[in-house]
Amino acid sequence: MSRLKRIAGQDPRAGFKEGGRDCGTSVPQGLLKAARKSGQLNLSGRNLSEVPQCVWRINVDIPEEANQNLSFGATERWWEQTDLTKLIISNNKLQSLTDDLRLLPALTVLDIHDNQLTSLPSAIRELQNLQKLNVSHNKLKILPEEITNLRNLKCLYLQHNELTCISEGFEQFSNLEDLDLSNNRLTTVPASFSSLSSLVRLNLSSNELKSLPAEINRMKRLKHLDCNSNLLETIPPELAGMESLELLYLRRNKLRFLPEFPSCSLLKELHVGENQIEMLEAEHLKHLNSILVLDLRDNKLKSVPDEIILLQSLERLDLSNNDISSLPYSLGNLHLKFLALEGNPLRTIRREIINKGTQEVLKYLRSKIKDDGPSQSESATETAMTLPSESRVNIRAIITLKILDYSDKQATLIPDEVFDAVKSNIITSINFSKNQLCEIPKRMVELKEMVSDVNLSFNKLSFISLELCVLQKLTFLDLRNNFLNSLPEEMESLVRLQTINLSFNRFKMLPEVLYRIFTLETILISNNQVGSVDPQKMKMMENLTTLDLQNNDLLQIPPELGNCVNLRTLLLDGNPFRVPRAAILMKGTAGILEYLRDRIPT
Repeated sequence: MSRLKRIAGQDPRAGFKEGGRDCGTSVPQGLLKAARKSGQLNLSGRNLSEVPQCVWRINVDIPEEANQNLSFGATERWWEQTDLTKLIISNNKLQSLTDDLRLLPALTVLDIHDNQLTSLPSAIRELQNLQKLNVSHNKLKILPEEITNLRNLKCLYLQHNELTCISEGFEQFSNLEDLDLSNNRLTTVPASFSSLSSLVRLNLSSNELKSLPAEINRMKRLKHLDCNSNLLETIPPELAGMESLELLYLRRNKLRFLPEFPSCSLLKELHVGENQIEMLEAEHLKHLNSILVLDLRDNKLKSVPDEIILLQSLERLDLSNNDISSLPYSLGNLHLKFLALEGNPLRTIRREIINKGTQEVLKYLRSKIKDDGPSQSESATETAMTLPSESRVNIRAIITLKILDYSDKQATLIPDEVFDAVKSNIITSINFSKNQLCEIPKRMVELKEMVSDVNLSFNKLSFISLELCVLQKLTFLDLRNNFLNSLPEEMESLVRLQTINLSFNRFKMLPEVLYRIFTLETILISNNQVGSVDPQKMKMMENLTTLDLQNNDLLQIPPELGNCVNLRTLLLDGNPFRVPRAAILMKGTAGILEYLRDRIPT
């Protein structure tokens, strides 16, 4: 009994006090009994306005069942109980915690997020084993000095509080790996922060920071730095020396220049959208050897340098909403999976090519590198061929760009002459968008050995026939703005499909067959009536990086969706669910997934 007496403090009889009498119905005895065996207690979402005494004293008092059953079996020996190591009391109405917190010295995890706490008790200093503390979504204005005594802390979550400054002594968290201070009212970050030598992830987004300390470069293990939504006008050049940095978020600030990153050889994602950057130069790009994602949207860029070709690892480039009038043709030689150009006054690329998506744009840019002007013999036939039906087939597009284009004709059928014009030429793309087609043209099967991109958007398709399912090389399929509510199971045979656009149709659920097309990287299904997704099946789609579910009928987002860690872009706006809240959605995909993972029932 000595351990129980020691925990109980000054009252030696406390170890023998009968427990459970003050818990009422708020905490079932069965839950406490299970917690004594497992060492874990989850009381989230129970409408608690205070933590019952029996919870603090769970390892101190004799349990109620001991009084009811005096003939213990081997499994019922309460004195062999496990110390409580994990306590979750999130999503309640707690306004304060008592110093009885000290009665749980074995805690390694304390989760009290989503309450109404304005302070933390000084007794928190005694939780010397604590490794994870989540006090996010409360009303904390200041942190007690005692918190810095928690030397074993690895994860500290303080986001969505009312903190205006950071307590002295923070540098004593020598084991801290993950620190989230986002959505507070911080105006400065103390230089002493640089002593957090174990920190891997630091989130300072949605504060009022005007600068970062130069000493930040001493964080030698930092991989993920999020400073989105602040008031930063410059970035200290020292930041460029952070050799471990992999993810850097600087969106929604007041930056006028892109920082240079001579030492950040591991940087994989750089997000500097929604700033005031006017120029992109070779110096900004030449060191980004590992960059996969470069977000430059909503700036004031007028051009993109030829040196963009140096970014050979780049997969996603967002240039939307800038002042760019032309692109370097060398961009076509990058292996991009996603290129956003909307909202630029581009004069060198036709709108219909941009609308066809990334691969079409890259293909066009590549063709311009090779194509320095048609020969005389070409130009005689490339203008157009007038058919008996008075339709015009662009022979040059067939020969040079390998596109069979019969778009924007308001046709109910594709004339045979269109397919006849292909002759022996290789065709990789079909564009039959903006017509009145009610079914897939049957003669498309003639091109099944070579077509990789098909655009059937803005038609009147209400079903997908099997002609489409035999296009074995199909990688890009655009079916938006039709009348579809289902997809055939036979589409499973499209074993190379990477992108499918189903926006503006009539789907009420994510089509089952999509879960079985494991090559899919992008699913766009916004503006439908989708009411549910299956997170377990989606987790199996290891290549899926973009999922657009905006403007659907999702009443709830399953927490297990947070396990789909490969998702880089998850768009959920415009659905009727209440959770996650808008503030979470604004944090972006990584923030949403983390929020969902935290809510997976344990």
